[in-house]
Amino acid sequence: MIIEFGHYLLILSLAVSLVMAIVPMIGAWRRDASLMLVGHNSALLLFVLATCSFAVLVQAHMASDFSVKNVWENSHSLVPTLFKFSGVWGNHEGSMMLWLFILVLFTALVAIFGGNLPETLKANVIGVQGWISSAFILFIVLTSNPFTRLDPAPVEGRDLNPVLQDIGLAIHPPLLYLGYVGFSVCFSFAVAALLEGRIDAAWARWVRPWTLAAWTFLTAGIAMGSYWAYYELGWGGWWFWDPVENASFMPWLAGTALLHSALVMEKREALKIWTILLAILTFSLSLLGTFLVRSGVLTSVHAFASDPTRGVFILAILVLFVGGALTLFGLRVQRLGAGGIFAPISREGALVLNNLILTVSTATVLTGTLYPTVLEALTGSKISVGAPFFNLTFGLLMVPLLLAVPFGPLLAWKRGDLLGAAQRLMAAAAGGLVVAAIVYYANNGGPILSLLGMAIGFYLMLGALTDLWMRGGFGRVKTNIAFRRLIGLPRSAFGTALAHFGLGVTVLGIVAVSVYATETVLEMKPGDTADAGPFTVHFDKIEERRGPNFTEENGVFSVKRAGADVGQVASAKRIYTVRKMPTTEAGIRTFGVHQLYVSLGDLTDAGGVVVRVWWKPYILCIWLGALIMMVGGFVSLSDRRLRIGAPSRRSSAKPALEAAE
Repeated sequence: MIIEFGHYLLILSLAVSLVMAIVPMIGAWRRDASLMLVGHNSALLLFVLATCSFAVLVQAHMASDFSVKNVWENSHSLVPTLFKFSGVWGNHEGSMMLWLFILVLFTALVAIFGGNLPETLKANVIGVQGWISSAFILFIVLTSNPFTRLDPAPVEGRDLNPVLQDIGLAIHPPLLYLGYVGFSVCFSFAVAALLEGRIDAAWARWVRPWTLAAWTFLTAGIAMGSYWAYYELGWGGWWFWDPVENASFMPWLAGTALLHSALVMEKREALKIWTILLAILTFSLSLLGTFLVRSGVLTSVHAFASDPTRGVFILAILVLFVGGALTLFGLRVQRLGAGGIFAPISREGALVLNNLILTVSTATVLTGTLYPTVLEALTGSKISVGAPFFNLTFGLLMVPLLLAVPFGPLLAWKRGDLLGAAQRLMAAAAGGLVVAAIVYYANNGGPILSLLGMAIGFYLMLGALTDLWMRGGFGRVKTNIAFRRLIGLPRSAFGTALAHFGLGVTVLGIVAVSVYATETVLEMKPGDTADAGPFTVHFDKIEERRGPNFTEENGVFSVKRAGADVGQVASAKRIYTVRKMPTTEAGIRTFGVHQLYVSLGDLTDAGGVVVRVWWKPYILCIWLGALIMMVGGFVSLSDRRLRIGAPSRRSSAKPALEAAE
């Protein structure tokens, strides 16, 4: 009965979401406080109902209730407990329930922490969230019901996909969805502003924390997904420009532009129209990613489903919300006003350049991702757009952006001094070149462009520190005073510096590992050796091992440097007993920010085994930089100005009236 109860709660959630979608928006139109309050209460009720429904599905997986089709298809009694839990969203139906749970969570947070919002704006935001919730609940109920029963109930399940039996499944999808769905709040704020025909700096301050939170989680989700693919698939790569990888990267690029655009709007009331459009497009790209993963349009290791019915339904959701929002934008855009004026050389100008390049980069990735599919649909011709296209086009666009990033914080608002900012960054540029040259020669040279790439990475890192140095006044005032100024800076200043510093670390890792990584593929038998960077890898033995639901051949390798033992690394080929599906478990040994990566291949007729050995210097800088960016996002979110947001018009008007009296 508990499964039927979960299904009933899901149906009840649909009814509540429809109430939430309609009643508060009518209340905002009529200025009826009681109707607007229905939105607040229904958001909290919807969260309770959807959470309980999701909890029922989790309980079914944890209890291995194979009478539930979703559990039977994606679990087994021998699956470890952690993977039973994470396996809830390791399939299409469960992942949509996770999407719904996070969506209603964000809606409830808007209701709880939106007390300082104007009542009509809050009601419209919750109403738009209600429409989004209704669409996805309807999608789940009609095409992706996770509570379908089997009669008779099977004795055992079909097992979880072996590739998904990893800690990455427990971390990557929730983080990614927190980013995807978080941008729905920005979308709802944009639509609400269009409905009211009013947008100002207060709106930007209200929307910026939600944008920052979504961006931070999406950064973490993409980085975790990259590292998961890197160590789990045994391919040795960290990014493949896979279409579904691109589907998550595009909202990140657009969200980064939105984050900076909202800052300009908050400070100078400029870029109003552009910020609204970016808020719509960012969530639209999130919906597009959902469509690509679940429609079968794209073939990818990440794709969950290929049911045309589901694809058509999600496409209808995409057209409804994106088309509706853009139509409303076209009808109301003239009422918003152009916003403030600023000189091209200013902090606003730097952020506009940031927006321009990020938007073009997003369009480039979108074109490369969808062009083969569109061309095949129109002409029947099949082509592939791979890494060379993306590396060339995206890389060329990123160079001017990366060079401009440190300038933004050093330029004044409205009118800046470009020469003065360049002079303050001379030390960062020189330091970047010097440190890059040291790394370059320490690794026995390489392409000259790699030197410039690493210099840009160090320049970004030193540029972020330069911003804090200048804000503290070091070199202009006494050191103790400068430290007090530095400590007294708002947390958002430290968050910005951390994000830019982390970007530099990631750039350094990408350039260095692309240039200095080595790969050796050879047939080995126990007793053979292979060279990898500064190390020698000795193949010790292969041993048979058994896990809870798999068997594996585990290859053990000794690692030596200059004849001295530095440890061991083990790589395995697994066979999962239920699905009879092989997987590769890479052996990774970490040395600082460098990694030695060993992957077992197939057995050969001569009794050996194909072994791939990679030496990947600076590889961890890629994800370390993403982690620093994520920390920067959370530090900015802890800034009191972002947590409290703009004061409500009512509360700010009262002191002004008292002062006048």
